[in-house]
Amino acid sequence: MLRTNCGTIRIRLDVKSSPKTTASFAGLARNGFFDGLTFHRIAKPGGNDYVIQGGDPLGTGNGGPGYTVVEDPPGDTRYRRYVVGMAKAENERQGTSGSQFFIVTTAEAPLPADYALLGRVVGGKEVVRRIAKLATDPATEMPIDPVVMSSVRVVSSRRR
Repeated sequence: MLRTNCGTIRIRLDVKSSPKTTASFAGLARNGFFDGLTFHRIAKPGGNDYVIQGGDPLGTGNGGPGYTVVEDPPGDTRYRRYVVGMAKAENERQGTSGSQFFIVTTAEAPLPADYALLGRVVGGKEVVRRIAKLATDPATEMPIDPVVMSSVRVVSSRRR
């Protein structure tokens, strides 16, 4: 559960497809790593929705937790609206991730299947849409008004 100054977003982690990636994210969340960080990037090329990105302790797109996880995404991966993936540096191998994640805000982002999957937004879709529509600095894609994650928590949901 991501609590932001724009509202709460609930993500269902895809533990089956990405056990290492989800375990790393959950561990960071449990240790308060994301608390106080921002969504530092709202990409909307040509004014069209694309992705929102957060989880960087530097707030620049260059930070991480000090380690990486490598886990290839499933071969049939498609980055559709509300899919949550893990961002990677341009020169990193497929499936490499740290702490930065993105939420797809377009119908389907034309991304190569290079990004580890984290899960899917299952609640707070209106919050994702609200963040995606915020004004940004065109040079940096950073929101003019910061979107702060006040807390990120792992909430267990057991299916019966």
